[in-house]
Amino acid sequence: MALAAALARAATRLLRGGLPPAASAAASVPVLSPRIHRQLCGLPAADEPSTAGEADPWAEAEAEILRDVKPVVELVKDILHTCRYGNGGFLSPNDEKVVVEKLLSYHPRADEKIGCGIDGIMVDRHRGFRFSRCLFVVRTNGDWEDFSYRKCLQAYIKEKYPSYADRFLQKHLVNRSELFRVRK
Repeated sequence: MALAAALARAATRLLRGGLPPAASAAASVPVLSPRIHRQLCGLPAADEPSTAGEADPWAEAEAEILRDVKPVVELVKDILHTCRYGNGGFLSPNDEKVVVEKLLSYHPRADEKIGCGIDGIMVDRHRGFRFSRCLFVVRTNGDWEDFSYRKCLQAYIKEKYPSYADRFLQKHLVNRSELFRVRK
């Protein structure tokens, strides 16, 4: 134990260039500059700002994105997975406004989905996936087409939070975090 402590003290002195001139010349070990010492030890110099106690930018961005999108995701999960709307039911004006403004308008093919205009947003079973309920745009001409709220949400996050979008989507959408889980 004492040997380890002595070696640690000697290494520290050597890295700081604190050995006596005779010892350092005899050892012919180059003295490290303070910059190299900081890089090796990972310690900030007195003139460098310390990162201790500073918030992580990713954690702050993730929290902001969650605050922004969580209410919309919870609303859509409520619409699709509760008895609030039956199959073929149209959303209330308030729910429709949120879905159109926060989701459908960000769909990668929003113009194509909306077409000649929106008569309403409907909840029904998907034609291809009979066990899945989804949202449909009902156009003014009577046609209706499904749209993925996940695609809308992805596009919204990528547009509003471009620096953090990929990491957020990987963590929360691809890996199915608690945000997108449906409670049974």
